[in-house]
This record gives sequence, structure tokens and C-alpha cells, in this order.
Amino acid sequence: MPASARHIVLILGSVLLASLSGPGAAQTSDLVSHTAFRVCADPANFPMSDDREQGYENKLANLIAGELDLPVQYTWYPMATGFIRNTLGANQCDVVMGYAEGHELVLNTNHYMTSAYTIIAPKGSPLADVDTLSDPALKDVNIGIIAGSPPATHMARNGLLTKARAYQLVVDTRHESPAVQLLEDLQAGETGAAILWGPLAGPLVKASYPDLQVTPLTKETLPPRLYFRITMGVRQGEKVWERKLNSLIRRNQDRINELLTEAGVPLLNDQGTEVLNVSN
Repeated sequence: MPASARHIVLILGSVLLASLSGPGAAQTSDLVSHTAFRVCADPANFPMSDDREQGYENKLANLIAGELDLPVQYTWYPMATGFIRNTLGANQCDVVMGYAEGHELVLNTNHYMTSAYTIIAPKGSPLADVDTLSDPALKDVNIGIIAGSPPATHMARNGLLTKARAYQLVVDTRHESPAVQLLEDLQAGETGAAILWGPLAGPLVKASYPDLQVTPLTKETLPPRLYFRITMGVRQGEKVWERKLNSLIRRNQDRINELLTEAGVPLLNDQGTEVLNVSN
């Protein structure tokens, strides 16, 4: 989540690897800062977040901070092993802007977007209209995919893994970017198609790869699901803070949608079955 939600793939990877601080850590609303909107974020995870504050999660943080009439204050940490433990769990910040719904390391707010994994192919190519991984047109295609991400199971089910090109799941984003490398290889013709988490794929393609087409995978009905609801993550037990953020999300949902759409994020309905807008 995905989500994460950084690219949901990296979010999910960090969720599996991270852990909160020990049982002696107080988890009450008294820990939340009243002088700054304190955000935990990856410093090199564009288009989601970066230390130049140009990602759409940075812009979302600015929106929420403006509603709270507080400045944004960042704690930067790579979205990898120990992310939650060393940021939110260590009381270095009070919120993670993008986090997949349903994971126990954090308390999830209400979701502010639903998105899905996508298939990416060159515009005008025979694969441009493919919208399901069972399409026979994919049988002899080298497909780029982040290793261990949910679509890999669907690819295996459809016999697509033998020619797949795998990219690392969890990396230090300050030094590596599997998502960018995946798109570079597709652009260069080294692969024929690619599968990537939509909130990464849409903005990256919109910004730098105008010859590629992003199609959300909304028709996959077998598990694992390929859509995820993305929330803000807060510390477990911070119910007052969660409710405050829920209220801000609800009141500002239209502005949030506009921000995400402008970035190029493919937005889906809550069931992940219908694309609300796609900006390539």
C-alpha cells in the first residue's frame, strides 16, 4: 500500500520490516506537538516526498498544516527497515502522510485516496490497451515488476514470471530508485511493459515519460487485491489526533483530490473497481 502509502510497494515492505518502540513508550495525545505539524517522510522518494519538499505528499502536508495554522516540520528517514520505529515510534514526528490502511504498526486515519497497481506500456503499442494480467498479449513479453509486490502473484498465476525482469523491493532511496529504473528500461525498449504502484507510476510518467501510458489494473478479481486505501498514519492510541485529522481530511477532500490529480495519481472508487480520473 498500499504505501506505500511512498510507493505502496515500499510502504508494504517497510511495514513488514519495521516495528514500533517497546511497551514502555507512552502513546497518548499528549505526545502530539502543538507548535508544528511534525511529519515523518522519506527524503528521496519523489514523486511522493523529498527533502526539497516537491512531492505531492509534501504538498498534502502543507495543506493540512495550513488548516491547523502550524508550520510543517520534517523528520527525514529512508522508507526502509526501522522507519516507523525511528520516526513515529520515537516521537520524532506525529504523522506519516501516506500509509496503507489496515496495518497495525500505526493507527490509520480515514483514507484520503484509493489507488491501484498499474500496467505501463508505450502509447500506440499492441500492449497499450491491455488492462488485465490474463491478456494473451502479455504471454511473450518481458515485464518489469518490483519483486515481491502483490502483482507478482497474479503474474505467476498467468505464467508471466519466466520472462519478468525483477527490481528490488526495499532500498535506500537516497541511492537507488527501482521505480525510475523500471521506467527507464521500459522507455529504452529493454522491457515491453511494466507493473508499478499507481501513485508512483502516474506522476513519474506524467513528469518524465510522455510516450508511456498508465492503465490501472481494476479488473483483477482474484487475490491478492491490487488496490489499496491510503491513510495518514499516527501513533497507536492517539485517538484524539486521529479524529482531528479525520475531520480535516473530510472537510478538504475536494482539495486533496485536486492536488493528487494534478500530480498524476490515478484515483479509484473505494472498491477499487472504477477509475475516477487518470492524468497521464
